[in-house]
Formats: sequence, C-alpha cells, structure tokens
Amino acid sequence: MRLTPEKVERILGQFEAQAIPENHPSMPELNRLFGDHTFFLDDGGLNIVEPTITGAEGPEEGQVIKLASWKDESQTSLAAHEPEMTDVVIELGSSRSMH
Repeated sequence: MRLTPEKVERILGQFEAQAIPENHPSMPELNRLFGDHTFFLDDGGLNIVEPTITGAEGPEEGQVIKLASWKDESQTSLAAHEPEMTDVVIELGSSRSMH
C-alpha cells in the first residue's frame, strides 16, 4: 500500500525508521519484488505498513511487516524473505485520507 505524506509522517512518529523516497533508484526493483508500497528501513531491515481490520469506530491501525533483513552488520545489503508480521502496530488515523 502506498501512503500519503501525512501517513508517512504519522508512522515515522511512532516507528523508528526511514522512509525510502519515491524517486530513490531502488524503487523500481522494490516495486517489482514486493508490489506498490511505501517502504521503510529500520535496524531490522526493509518494512511496509499494511492496514489491519478495525471496527467502524476508532482510528485505523497498520501492522509493520518485514520483507527483508540486513545481511551484514554495516546494513548495506538486504536479504528478502517471506513477509514477517512484527509486533509493531501503528495508529494511522482516519481511513479517508489513505491511498
């Protein structure tokens, strides 16, 4: 899922990571491998945020999903693996502004 700049800011306020810019040279390859998403790098590797199902009441939430882990201590190379749900849940706010 691709996120609005507002959602990215909200996520980064709750999850210590760095968003990969849309114009980054690796984006075509990431989109080819994993689909059209907003990607985040953290100390564990490459992640996306997927919405979780919530009731009609309350804010929408998203779950951080890890797609790849760092291969080395210097965090210069990633190894893709089956998507892993993490225990990190993000409050995304209203679903009306989701893209």
